Amino acid sequence: MTNPLLVEWDTPFGLAPFDAITDEDFAPAFEAAMAAARAEIAAIADNPEAPSFANTIQALEASGKALDRVLSVFFTLAGADSTPARQALQRDFAPRLAAHSSEIYGNKALFARIDTLWQGRDALGLGPEEARLLMLTHRAFRRAGAMLSGAEEARMRAIMARLAELGTAFVQNLLADEAGWHMALAEEDLEGLPGFVVDAARAAGRERGAEGPVITLSRSLIVPFLQFSTRRDLRRRAYQAWAARGAMGGTTDNRAIAAEILALRAERARLLGYDSFAAYKLETEMAKTPGAVRDLLMAVWEPARAQAERDAATLAAMMRADGINGDPAPWDWRYYAEKRRQAEHDFDEAEVKPYLSLEAMIGAAFDCAQRLFGLEFIPLDVPLYHPDCRAWEVRRAGRHVAVFIGDYFARGSKRSGAWCSAMRGQAKWPRPQAPVVINVCNFAKGDPALLGYDDARTLFHEFGHALHQMLSDVTYESLSGTNVARDFVELPSQLYEHWLEVPEVLGRHARHVETGAPMPQALLDKVLGAARFDMGFQTVEYVASALVDLAFHEGVVPADVMARQAEVLREIEMPPAIAMRHATPHFAHVFSGDGYAAGYYSYMWSEVMDADAFASFIEAGGAFDPGRARALEREILSRGGTDEAARLYEAFRGRMPGVAALLGGRGLAA
Repeated sequence: MTNPLLVEWDTPFGLAPFDAITDEDFAPAFEAAMAAARAEIAAIADNPEAPSFANTIQALEASGKALDRVLSVFFTLAGADSTPARQALQRDFAPRLAAHSSEIYGNKALFARIDTLWQGRDALGLGPEEARLLMLTHRAFRRAGAMLSGAEEARMRAIMARLAELGTAFVQNLLADEAGWHMALAEEDLEGLPGFVVDAARAAGRERGAEGPVITLSRSLIVPFLQFSTRRDLRRRAYQAWAARGAMGGTTDNRAIAAEILALRAERARLLGYDSFAAYKLETEMAKTPGAVRDLLMAVWEPARAQAERDAATLAAMMRADGINGDPAPWDWRYYAEKRRQAEHDFDEAEVKPYLSLEAMIGAAFDCAQRLFGLEFIPLDVPLYHPDCRAWEVRRAGRHVAVFIGDYFARGSKRSGAWCSAMRGQAKWPRPQAPVVINVCNFAKGDPALLGYDDARTLFHEFGHALHQMLSDVTYESLSGTNVARDFVELPSQLYEHWLEVPEVLGRHARHVETGAPMPQALLDKVLGAARFDMGFQTVEYVASALVDLAFHEGVVPADVMARQAEVLREIEMPPAIAMRHATPHFAHVFSGDGYAAGYYSYMWSEVMDADAFASFIEAGGAFDPGRARALEREILSRGGTDEAARLYEAFRGRMPGVAALLGGRGLAA
């Protein structure tokens, strides 16, 4: 039978035929597509004709498409619906893909063609996008070690292969720890938990085959448990398990893996002539240098820590009133902060959740996209990879724009967190290609599914990434959508979160799931008024993680990652009641691959811009100002990576922003 991964997909919008694909199809499809990709690269490198933009750069752009298609399906499933068979395939594929990449970037004949074009670029008559693609291609080869030879080249290949193995192992160990732990709750253990938490715990129990409710390590379940459970002993047990992911000992322990990853990254940077991996990584980002990153983080750290320490004193007083002496522990903070929020803002999460159903928030995200950019979302009935998934055709003025897939619910087979990816990116060359974009989240299942305010913000965040993909309007796929500097990629996603806070958006969409009544104005005011609540805590846990990430990738490589983590936290005087958002053994952003390595700061770098960008809408007349929406699409969302990020932002705003808008937005300004 024909392997469905190796034929043209005669399906609606060219979507993957998930109902025809089995795990047994992946290995042979991978082999065939890899062989085809190698042959395509060899044909480019060995072309007897003189190098030209068409026969070298465009040919590279067109190569490997069969492999890309196989991998887009495979990695979607490996992240969102993992099985033992898929994990085994991932372990097999990872080092081979790293070796394939090393073969391409180490191909001397191929790089000679690219370098010839680069050296003679001024005479090629290239347009701006073609010139950008040539520059990025040459830079990627140089930074991958194309100029290395002999033992150094061989060592670089070995490093990249080993890093691929380690990144895969790190993620799979984390998934195993998250899937392997749960805490069963008896009826008396449910004290203080609102109905939505109990319902989610019962649903999790059914999924795990338990007889009653359970708490898992899914963020959308454990965080509300820590907020509402009156049982301090159970909060402590759950928190310690959550904090121990990746450090539980045995075969799934990630501490030695993290140390080896850091050592290999540092060696890789040295081979390429950089002082540190941080210096190597930041060369292509907006920040450019580790010093610029540290300056930003410390400018935010000091006011955030001061606020957190004031808040800790308030929570300690609340604990004493409950007969508990001493300072708050990390498993106390969310519980007493929630009690404080209820007291100061006179509402609790359980009161808000019925107005924030998943359906309503999807509708709100779609409605904002329609008002800002004229997009329409039409439900599709097509085969997808899991019954929880849903799909929509995206149109504008009757024209097909994209397909959007949403996979919203937590399950044991899905890695934690939330993400956006393009199963197919937008392009105009060699033929028009509309994107297929997916948002993956981990919301607690319910009937109906109800979101907390943070969950709703996550939905808007990931949909902002999706808009960056959907509204892309460039020639080459490798420059489309989110193919931008890492510290710029979070701008569209974090900017889109602001529309959730627009009163008319909640007024229109935040309706009670049973009665259909709009959220009362008094409650809406409280929700918006509490948006900055506990920002000291949230900022401290994030910035601490970013500073540890930066320290790991500068200077001497730590032999003991946990000792170095503790040292950094002592140096910045981390409040003892708050832990890093992502401790090293489960810091997947940094250790699952290079994407956010020495780059976790990028969320805050982007936040400096998103606060300033949204302010431009308000200054222009309102959140839905059509002129600002057109400028956002024209200068940022449609442009992908066709220009330097700073120039794109300046074209949109007229200047670069300072940190003041960020501090004001977080309520941390002096």
